[in-house]
Amino acid sequence: MIETRYSFFRNILRQTSLGVVGIILPLALLTWCIFFVDAAGAQTRLTVNSPTFFRIGEKLSYTISFGKIPNAGYAETHVVSRGKISGKDAVEIRAKVKTLDLVSAAFFLFDESRIAFAAPDTGLPHYLSSSSNDSAFPKETISNYLTQPTSNFDLLTLIYKVRETGGVGTFPLFESEQLYTTSFQGTVAEKVKTEAGEFDTTVSLVQSDFLIANGIKELKINFSTDEFRLPVLIRFKTVKGDFKLMLSVISLPEPETPTPSPTPVTNPKPTIEPKPSPTPVQYVENQPLMPELGFAIGEMLNYRITTAGKPVGILTLNARERKLFEKVDSLLLTATISGVELGANVLRLGDAAKAQVDPETLTPTRIESKFVSPFIGLNQIVTFDKRTGSIAFGGKQPIDAPIGTHSFISLIYAMRSFNLKPSKDPANPVNDTRVAVFWESKSYVFTLRPKNSEEITVNGEKLSAQLINISTGGVSKELDTLTLQVWLGTESRVPLRFSAGAYQAELVSQTSNLSK
Repeated sequence: MIETRYSFFRNILRQTSLGVVGIILPLALLTWCIFFVDAAGAQTRLTVNSPTFFRIGEKLSYTISFGKIPNAGYAETHVVSRGKISGKDAVEIRAKVKTLDLVSAAFFLFDESRIAFAAPDTGLPHYLSSSSNDSAFPKETISNYLTQPTSNFDLLTLIYKVRETGGVGTFPLFESEQLYTTSFQGTVAEKVKTEAGEFDTTVSLVQSDFLIANGIKELKINFSTDEFRLPVLIRFKTVKGDFKLMLSVISLPEPETPTPSPTPVTNPKPTIEPKPSPTPVQYVENQPLMPELGFAIGEMLNYRITTAGKPVGILTLNARERKLFEKVDSLLLTATISGVELGANVLRLGDAAKAQVDPETLTPTRIESKFVSPFIGLNQIVTFDKRTGSIAFGGKQPIDAPIGTHSFISLIYAMRSFNLKPSKDPANPVNDTRVAVFWESKSYVFTLRPKNSEEITVNGEKLSAQLINISTGGVSKELDTLTLQVWLGTESRVPLRFSAGAYQAELVSQTSNLSK
């Protein structure tokens, strides 16, 4: 599609974006798409005849898997159209990459997109606009090479250039304000079968200081051996696990064909045969949870709450049941004040939070809380839109948040499945896990920093536990002042102890009775 109004171009730039962050950076190699507008404000469709290796209209969609998780996210690229920008011949590439649900919560929260206006002949960028939505506040970055041309590629334009050269060559890459050299070396032939079809491919090994700086190892790209050199499969390793991107859909513009003059015909009246109605699959309540989650339906954990060494009450966590909630498969998690000591006015018997969560990812769909001071700010009903990330609460205007945002209660359970290995170098905590969490009225990105296992005494018994420090990195002084900490059992991954401000909760009993 070609749009000749420059004002529309500016609007598109404001609405579309990407930033490349952390270990997911190479995923952006497959996530960029093309769209074009005429910056000169011409009122007629432009005609450009110079050759280009970009296939206008091509749209590629990818399924991302992580470790044993098959649907960890998606990526797509789209070469939308071609025209001029500030008088320069240009092709615009759009793309998006996003992790989903459990992977977003446990390993990588990644939601980014980018637009690149590139020269059709060289493939070098004229203009780049990118944004990252993997935190509470989107980050936008713009690089303008219209007045001072660049000789370096970005991740987006690089992947198209490599396709032109057949998956081989050495190229300059400029990302994150750093210049790198990136080499592609063709190796063996492989036949690859994906949802998009079966392809004969050549494997290219990728080497770059950019990959080393971002913890990427053994990056391989399978390019199809046909004239289009499609990136069919991408594989690479990180300290948290292995990623794989597989081509799932290829969309191309339909060629224009002349419409023949209709010839009247007499069609026989079709005989309509009734189709049998499929028998609906009967829903079964309380189906077992995935073993990777680390707990079972019916598990009940009782914690003694103390302050300054004095007991004030009992907190009970319960993975109560798995049933249909609003016609959707849902797991009910509860946190209830089940006991209160005499004179402990800070707690009230029966105060509770109930969370309906996805049984596989543990991300919440609805939370209902009822507490007295100091947690009165949590007294509300909160609903989470899994499609858009929007969060509605208290009759106020919904807020935008990353898809897969957790609540405190769902985070406590989800942590048990997280890959929380401490970094070898304390000064370089590459194994920190970042999770979006809703608290009171905002979405924050929590940083979970794991420590080495240690022996602690819990209810008079010595147990091996791993300390997890939680903070917002200074975004919320109120939460960071509490010095949030969780001790997870080294083997069982059961939360053995919690600490928040002057209060501590320690496990005193554990049962696994399933509610009927």
